[in-house]
Amino acid sequence: MKTLILLALAGLGAQLVDGSLGMAYGVTSTTLLLAIGTNPAAASATIHLAEIGTTLASGFSHWKFGNVDWKVVAKVGVPGAVGAFAGAHFLSGLSTEIAAPVMSLILVSLGVYILVRFTLRGIDRRHLGKPVRARFLGPLGLVAGFVDATGGGGWGPVGTPALLASGRMEPRKVIGSIDTSEFLVALAASLGFLVALGSQGIDPLWVAGLLAGGLIAAPIAAWLVRHIPPRLLGSLVGGMIVLTNVRTLLRSDWVDAGDVTSGTVYTVLAAIWVLAVVHSYRQYRKDQAVESADAVAEVSEHEVLADVTAPAEGQPVGAGRPSAPRD
Repeated sequence: MKTLILLALAGLGAQLVDGSLGMAYGVTSTTLLLAIGTNPAAASATIHLAEIGTTLASGFSHWKFGNVDWKVVAKVGVPGAVGAFAGAHFLSGLSTEIAAPVMSLILVSLGVYILVRFTLRGIDRRHLGKPVRARFLGPLGLVAGFVDATGGGGWGPVGTPALLASGRMEPRKVIGSIDTSEFLVALAASLGFLVALGSQGIDPLWVAGLLAGGLIAAPIAAWLVRHIPPRLLGSLVGGMIVLTNVRTLLRSDWVDAGDVTSGTVYTVLAAIWVLAVVHSYRQYRKDQAVESADAVAEVSEHEVLADVTAPAEGQPVGAGRPSAPRD
C-alpha cells in the first residue's frame, strides 16, 4: 500500500510538471522505478501504459483551455508513434545489465539538455506565429518517439524544447500539442512492449498508481501552464533528473565509483543545480521587469498620442485646421 501511495504521488508530481512544462513525466517516473530496482524495459512499459490514460486526460484538458494545435499534433504524433514502437522493440532486446546504464545515460543527457536549455536560453519568441513545417515535425517526432521508448521518457524533453526553440508557436500551444500527441506515442510504445515482452515484469497495480496520480494532476497542470514560469521549472526538473540518474551510472559496472568519488560528484552537481535555479529565477524576475517596463511605456505612448490628437478644451471636433478651398 505504501508503494502504491508513493507511486500515485510520483505520478501526480510528474504530471504536474509534464502538463505545465511539456516534458518530464516519463523521465521522472522512470527514474523512480529504476531507483527501486525495476527492469528497464518493464519500467518503460509500465510508464507508457500509465501514460495512455494520463496523456488522454492531459490532451483533453489542454484542448479545453485552448492550448492545442491539431495540425502539429498530427504531423508530429504519427511519426512519433512509429519511432516509439521501434524503440520499444530495441529496448526489449537488451539485457538488464546493459539496459540500465544505457537508459540512465539517455536520461542524464536529457536532463542536462533540459537544465542548460532553460537555464541559459529561456524561450525565443522572435519567430512567433510562423508556420511549423512538416519536414521539421516528421523527423522530430520519429527521433523523439524512439528516444521516449528506449529511455522511458524523452518525448517532451526532445519535442518541447525543439518547438520552443523554433519560436513559431506560443509556449502554451507547444506544451499542449506535445502533451496531446504523446497519447499516440504512449499507445504505440505500449503495443511494442506488449508484443516484445508480453506482460512480463509489468505490475498492473503500479500502472494504476501512476495513472491515478496523473489523472488528478492533468487538469490542474493544463491550467497552471498559463501561470508557472517554464524557465524556472525547467531548471528544477533538469537538475533532479541529472542527479538521480548519475547515481545509477556511478553504481553501475561501467563506472563502479567509490563513496568518496560519488560524494564529490553529487556535491558538485548539486552546487551547479542550485546556481542554475537561482540564475533562472533571477532571469525570470528580470524578464518580468522588462516586460512590465515595456507595457508601461506602451501605455504612456498611447496616452501621449491620444492627447496630441484630441481636440482642445472648448474647441469643436474637427476645428483647428482650415478646410480646403472649394471651387
